[in-house]
Amino acid sequence: MATPLSDPSLSPLKTVAVIGLGTMGTGIAEVLARAGREVVGIDISEAQAAKAVATLETATARAVERGRLTEQERADVLARIRTSTDLRTAADADLVIEVAPESYEIKHQIFRELDGIVRPETILATGTNALSVTRLAADSARPERVLGLHFFNPAPAMKLVEVVSSVLTAPAAVTAVTNLALDLGKEPVAVGDRPGFVADGLLFGYLNQAAAMYEAKYASREDIDAAMRLGCGLPMGPLALLDLIGVDTARTVLEAMYAESHDRLHAPAPILKQLSEAGLTGRKSGRGFYTYEAPGSAAVVRDALTPLESSEKAAGREVRSVGVAGSGTMASGIAEVFAKAGYEVVLAARSEEKAQTAKARIGKSLSRSVDKGRMTAEAAAQTLDRITAAGSYEAFADVDLAVEAVAEDLEIKQQLFQTLDKVCKPGAVLATTTSSLPVVACARATSRPQDVIGMHFFNPAPAMKLVEVVRTVLTAEDVHATVREVCGRIKKHAVDCGDRAGFIVNALLFPYLNNAIKMVQEHYASLDDIDAAMKLGGGYPMGPFELLDVVGLDVSLAIEKVLHREFRDPGLAPAPLLEHLVAAGCLGRKTGRGFREYARR
Repeated sequence: MATPLSDPSLSPLKTVAVIGLGTMGTGIAEVLARAGREVVGIDISEAQAAKAVATLETATARAVERGRLTEQERADVLARIRTSTDLRTAADADLVIEVAPESYEIKHQIFRELDGIVRPETILATGTNALSVTRLAADSARPERVLGLHFFNPAPAMKLVEVVSSVLTAPAAVTAVTNLALDLGKEPVAVGDRPGFVADGLLFGYLNQAAAMYEAKYASREDIDAAMRLGCGLPMGPLALLDLIGVDTARTVLEAMYAESHDRLHAPAPILKQLSEAGLTGRKSGRGFYTYEAPGSAAVVRDALTPLESSEKAAGREVRSVGVAGSGTMASGIAEVFAKAGYEVVLAARSEEKAQTAKARIGKSLSRSVDKGRMTAEAAAQTLDRITAAGSYEAFADVDLAVEAVAEDLEIKQQLFQTLDKVCKPGAVLATTTSSLPVVACARATSRPQDVIGMHFFNPAPAMKLVEVVRTVLTAEDVHATVREVCGRIKKHAVDCGDRAGFIVNALLFPYLNNAIKMVQEHYASLDDIDAAMKLGGGYPMGPFELLDVVGLDVSLAIEKVLHREFRDPGLAPAPLLEHLVAAGCLGRKTGRGFREYARR
């Protein structure tokens, strides 16, 4: 018999029992069998075990069709998996992975029974993402052999595996499971025991805020989801993701997180409780934030909340010419977008020289498009000809739409709007591209606040599809309709939101970034592990620290401060580490050092 000091990492984990054959358990069983492990799948329901076998047969048949397995390899994989409804069939397992429902009672009962069944050296892993691994280990007869092994859904496709140690876990057990994860072709990240670990710890706070934003009727579910997909490059919007995860599961995870953090950002939004208790748990029930074709279906169908195709209540004003105020990257990008769509554009700056420099930047951008085969040289020349560079805003006298894209400073913007009020003709729409300042403050600087609206483009404007359309309480209906129509003509996806700090994207993105900084500040996980976790476990195009260094730490801090000032939530207070780095002049890529160091150009 092995002693507690025996080293399980010296022998590979050849036989693995998977307890709970739902979607996750079945996926883990497939991953293990395809990596040559003998798998015992155990579920209390015979029907569920049979369903798991059918799912595995279908998945491996699909792999053969796609050339990822041969028929013989498929037969070998299926031969390595056997199913049972009896926990005692786990007796010979080197590792047991429990993926039962998120309930301490259920998991404790499984672990207690396993203590009397498996060998002393067997490692017991829980697949929980919300419950305390330490608590489960403490109640086991082998606490040094208990750890967390958190796969992500769908297990065969997702690369991330979080290996979770409690203070009781033997390092050798962690080594053995980490080696297994590598053998499975996964990327293991070692984390400590706290609810949500790294990926879900960051993800669920963001999902919760999106649910609260929807509940407050600030924006529609479609606009919230489109904003985060198009503005941040995420594979799914937060409300669609909540439906996929399960609204009830999200609520359980958040409650566990809140119990530990007491951070209001983790307190489950009331709508999660309402939907859960009504049985509207998402895709699995056929209805959650959206309505689906059938329980388990991914196909969204129309319901009472689906917007009508032609939902504009007012006709817009005619827009033939556009003025863009500013000479920076954003101003030139927006001018390029309008000119490409066929509008006559006046690009005005504080001097003729600045305006000509901005137009030259557009010329270079168009040349790159020609080189890449995205447009013809003739189309590029015509586009550039539509842009008139001007050294004075007096050139906006005849434009139908004036778009301000100057520095993110309220006083500068208000002075510009006073100027636009004087030079623009009656009926011209005046738009600000601010990402964090109140649009109404710009509107009040004019004698025509009803004509002022927010048009928040994302950088780089020619590439990014999203525009947040920000109405103030004073914006006229036909002004809103005008901007929606214009967004359609310039091939941008418009989302509607009210005039509050962060609009949709920044209000959801920056608290998530701030929470990532807090994880590093608390020495819970490293920059690299957090970035890897969010890219591999959440499908994010960039990890939070990569993104912070690109955006600029000073810009990020300014947005965090605006959000904190507006919502007065202690959880939104900027992380001290962010403030320290900004004070030290470490602003990200632009200074050569932020959270990471960069080679000077």
